[in-house]
Amino acid sequence: MISRRTKRAKIYQSRTHILVTLLFIVVPFLFLLVFSRLAHITTGKLFSDLFISAGRLAAAYGLAAIIGWLSAVLFYHGKRAVIALPIFDVLQSFPTFAALPMAVFLWGHSNFVVIFFLIITVIWPIFFSIISSLKLIKRDWQEVAEIAGLSGFNYLKIFLLPITMPGLITGSIIGLGEGWEALVATEIITGVKSGLGGFFETFSRNIPITALGIFGFLIFIFSVNKLIWLPLLEWSHHKMEE
Repeated sequence: MISRRTKRAKIYQSRTHILVTLLFIVVPFLFLLVFSRLAHITTGKLFSDLFISAGRLAAAYGLAAIIGWLSAVLFYHGKRAVIALPIFDVLQSFPTFAALPMAVFLWGHSNFVVIFFLIITVIWPIFFSIISSLKLIKRDWQEVAEIAGLSGFNYLKIFLLPITMPGLITGSIIGLGEGWEALVATEIITGVKSGLGGFFETFSRNIPITALGIFGFLIFIFSVNKLIWLPLLEWSHHKMEE
């Protein structure tokens, strides 16, 4: 009898999955080419805005993932957790956009402001998802790690990293979903000239073009989740079981 996980692995290696993967790669780019003609903008400008925004979010995500993982490992148990977790819980509920006008006033219309607020948006789902993964650690696992003499960097790499990977990836999927939403709004509010925020602001009065832009935006996000994050989530669960 083939297990569910084995079936899932075979699906990911099948011809159907390869064709679907190619489809999710090709369709967004074809859509962007057609869309650029309808919107009467150069293809280079459209791709430039997309990749500039994606670059900002990627930079914010990288920093948020590192800070979130280290913070979760540091504060997930003991007295530090008792003190820190309630504070973090309050901080995550703070309305980020309420402070955005003040940040623009202090630091101007800059990439720093956009990336900083994206970090604040993305980090909390990552942090609390990793905390949830760490709280599932059983005492038996800790004892095995102690018997194996794991400590320092080896303890982080061999023991904690595989355990936290499902939480990190799940938190990344949620955090980046919120990050894409916040990205456009943050770019518009901060007034940066390049990126998707500037594009949507330019065509805000053209309802058909705006609607097509949002549709293409959703296709792009869905494709990224399908091609990158879902296979990574499957891989992380497999590594954890090993």
